[in-house]
Amino acid sequence: MTKIIGNNMSSNDILKIMKDKEIEYIDLRFTDPRGKLQHLTMDSTAVDESMLNDGVFFDGSSIAGWKAINESDMILKPDLSRKVIDPFTTHNTLVLFCDILDAIKKDPYERDPRGIAKKAESYLKETGIGDKAYFGPEPEFFVFDDVRIKNEMNETGFVIDSAEGPYNSGKKYENGNMGHRPGIKGGYFPVPPVDSAQDMRGEYLKGLRDVGIIVEKHHHEVAPSQHELGMKFSTLVDQADNVQLYKYVVQMVSHSFGKTATFMPKPVKGDNGSGMHIHQSLWQGDTPLFSGHRYSGLSDTAIHYIGGILKHAKAINAFSNATTNSYKRLIPGFEAPVLLAYSARNRSASCRIPITLSNKGARCEIRFPDAAGNPYLTFSAMLMAGLDGIKNKIDPGESFDKDLYTLSEDEIKNIPTVCGSLREAMESLDTDRNFLKEGNVFSDDQIDAYIALKFEEIYNLEHTPHPIEFDMYYSS
Repeated sequence: MTKIIGNNMSSNDILKIMKDKEIEYIDLRFTDPRGKLQHLTMDSTAVDESMLNDGVFFDGSSIAGWKAINESDMILKPDLSRKVIDPFTTHNTLVLFCDILDAIKKDPYERDPRGIAKKAESYLKETGIGDKAYFGPEPEFFVFDDVRIKNEMNETGFVIDSAEGPYNSGKKYENGNMGHRPGIKGGYFPVPPVDSAQDMRGEYLKGLRDVGIIVEKHHHEVAPSQHELGMKFSTLVDQADNVQLYKYVVQMVSHSFGKTATFMPKPVKGDNGSGMHIHQSLWQGDTPLFSGHRYSGLSDTAIHYIGGILKHAKAINAFSNATTNSYKRLIPGFEAPVLLAYSARNRSASCRIPITLSNKGARCEIRFPDAAGNPYLTFSAMLMAGLDGIKNKIDPGESFDKDLYTLSEDEIKNIPTVCGSLREAMESLDTDRNFLKEGNVFSDDQIDAYIALKFEEIYNLEHTPHPIEFDMYYSS
């Protein structure tokens, strides 16, 4: 079993661990602007106190959205507080999460997502509002047996397959079709053999424990082939690291089972997509700041935090729903919350207030994000919006305790919605960015570079003929 390594260690402590655990490689990991975990592996013979304290140079021009080729040198600076022995490598490998430094100035690089998250945590303390922001994300994902993708100038399309898929109910298998599988929206949550992934999800949880994440549960999600694992809440940077490890573990364990996992929000037409509901609360020391005597046991601080989230939701979408595919999930009818309202009674609201047994559990749950983007930027943007709400006492309006999906057009026409496309999200971020720049957490340079990067994806989609267009328009 992989041993979990403690925090607050010096470079000498790391060197001792390397010797005691017979570590052969140090894997330096960081996250690019889109949210993909990247790495550079160092041989143990090249690791010394200087490398651990000062970092190593690398070419930042190869990372999309970062340095140009003429200013490419950057520094990977290990954060010795976050480390774990990789449970999946053949050779003993110690993983260190890293921050990115400018090679000339030796200060944090302003486009580094993890550095932005650290600045957001520092800014919270500077405001005097609280000293800790807790985040409890719930990333959902699909697991398939086969995925084939083709994008040529004369041929495009994809094929996905899963033994759990209802589309396989009539398929002939060599050893017979057992017939036990969830129907459309039928995965939440019958026991095996309808749920075919019980043992695999058990391996997911073991993998999460092995990389130092405190786990709580696992279960099948609503759609066939869709799953969710539960992990305990933590502080902003720590939990964003956890999301990156969560995705790594899920994809590696799935691979070991001969399957493939994706956090793509809407890979399957006509069934639920994958979201990442995010529970949030602020604390001052041991005092929960969201507990009070307002709606559903919330404090004024919590209500105003929600007000900030709802006000800036469309700008937040640029980070929390950061793919063109995200907006195929954010449509009515598939449990995806599109209306910007809050409620303690139903899950159709963008912000749900969970029922708790004590004041320490007081929190809000933001339900429109998904896990395909960058967790450091998503969490930071939400914290900055919430703090803006608290500072400016933003009122989120009346709560909605009806099922929002059943309201008439007249009833919902005055309720604001999340963005309808990635283009709208980027345009919203461009015009509503000042709340992010408070305390120099985000910068115009970082925001502009991020928008430019995402517009590459938007243009890619908008400029490519879609197969459904041939159905609709070829004979026009």
